[in-house]
Amino acid sequence: MAQYENYAPYVAGVDSLEAVNTLFRKVYQYMALGLILTSLTAWLTASSPAMLRMFYGSSAPLIIVAVAELGLVFYLSATIAKHSVSTSLILFGVYSVLNGITCSAVLLVYTAQSVYSAFLSTAGMFGAMSLYALYTKRDITSWGSFLYMGLLGLIVAMMINIFVGSTMAETVISVLGIVIFMGLTAYDTAKIKTLADGMGMNDDEAVGKVAVIGALSLYLDFINLFLYLIRLFGKRRD
Repeated sequence: MAQYENYAPYVAGVDSLEAVNTLFRKVYQYMALGLILTSLTAWLTASSPAMLRMFYGSSAPLIIVAVAELGLVFYLSATIAKHSVSTSLILFGVYSVLNGITCSAVLLVYTAQSVYSAFLSTAGMFGAMSLYALYTKRDITSWGSFLYMGLLGLIVAMMINIFVGSTMAETVISVLGIVIFMGLTAYDTAKIKTLADGMGMNDDEAVGKVAVIGALSLYLDFINLFLYLIRLFGKRRD
């Protein structure tokens, strides 16, 4: 996940509530933009015979897209301070489009009703965890090490189950994935709030960069939560 501490020097204290509102307004706007791009790309890919032939005719194109996604998200997280806000947004947009291509498989495998239900459930759970992180007095940022250890264990379990192919293990992995990404939603929201809390937003460029990296983290939480929910509850097409 993205690290926010590197951007704290760019902002100076003025008004806590104003700083939080300013930053989160941008974060959610950018996140919504990414989700819209991903949804449109997934729908266009799944509904176009030419796109289906291009990306599902063999495994190579999707592997290339997946590798490009992984490289881009790490590159953006590590180098965002060096880019302008507009460049960072373009990179985030490109990532969202690439992710839409890989997520198109969801539309091919699961029924439309399952996709809608999973999306709405994700939105509700994501919103609840974000609101909790914004208004609770608990120190959610202390959850970080536990959540990252859980995420690492989840990845290892998924890799092992590729070879084992256990249905029970897949169910357990999906449940754990939902719990972990609900926690990460609260954690990332709290990290953004911690950065903004007690700080003014005097540097629009720096605020924009923080908003992009925050939007990227919450976008990833939302997408992963959605994927685990649909794997657990989604109905496959006949």
